[in-house]
Amino acid sequence: MLKINNLHARIQDGAEILKGINLQINPGEVHAIMGPNGAGKSTLASVVAGKEEYEVTEGEILFEGNNIIEDAPEERAHKGIFMSFQYPVEIPGVTVTNFIKAAINENRKAKGLENMSAKEMLALVKENSEKLSIKRDFLNRSLNQGFSGGEKKRNEIFQMMMLNPKLAILDETDSGLDIDALRIVADGVNSFRNEGNAVLLITHYQRLLDYIEPDFVHVLADGKIIKTGDKSLALELEDKGYDWLLN
Repeated sequence: MLKINNLHARIQDGAEILKGINLQINPGEVHAIMGPNGAGKSTLASVVAGKEEYEVTEGEILFEGNNIIEDAPEERAHKGIFMSFQYPVEIPGVTVTNFIKAAINENRKAKGLENMSAKEMLALVKENSEKLSIKRDFLNRSLNQGFSGGEKKRNEIFQMMMLNPKLAILDETDSGLDIDALRIVADGVNSFRNEGNAVLLITHYQRLLDYIEPDFVHVLADGKIIKTGDKSLALELEDKGYDWLLN
């Protein structure tokens, strides 16, 4: 599904952050990226999603066999790439429901489909909001305005479930969550994952992986993936930290 070859990237006119990333994610897989602060984890997520403040200087990003380096963020979204942001933006005056309705119908329009019917939309909203214990009044609030950190993260997972992307990139979805909220968010991700999609988790902490079991764990440091393993690698990092890999 996603294949990254020798990816180098930097902030526009700034220092290089990614220094030769190689990564392959197949349908049905969950990959976790861990690493110290400043390693390039969030940069990798942003570059795959197409955030325009980053410049790819070398390498390629193949999504379903096509190089998407030149694609705008919305083109990547229409192809099935979703990213939950570490710091979701607030949009006053636009309700959660209206935002997701517009996003779904823009995706359908890009595929040459008609807008989703109101009946189908309501049924989908009801199904997914119940999975995440989201109440009706939450859906009528302005997007992320006045939301707690946990509410913002839960809303991001709700958007993911509604949009049903092929590849979901979750950037530190666990940050700021208490145990109950973490469990609800993780349950949402687990109900989303299937053999036709894939998930890329960016996280600092092993605790998220107690609830969402990854197929692969990658350690990213100084812009490169320096070690890959299974869930046991995350447990080892929790016990030893990163110094034993960096020295």
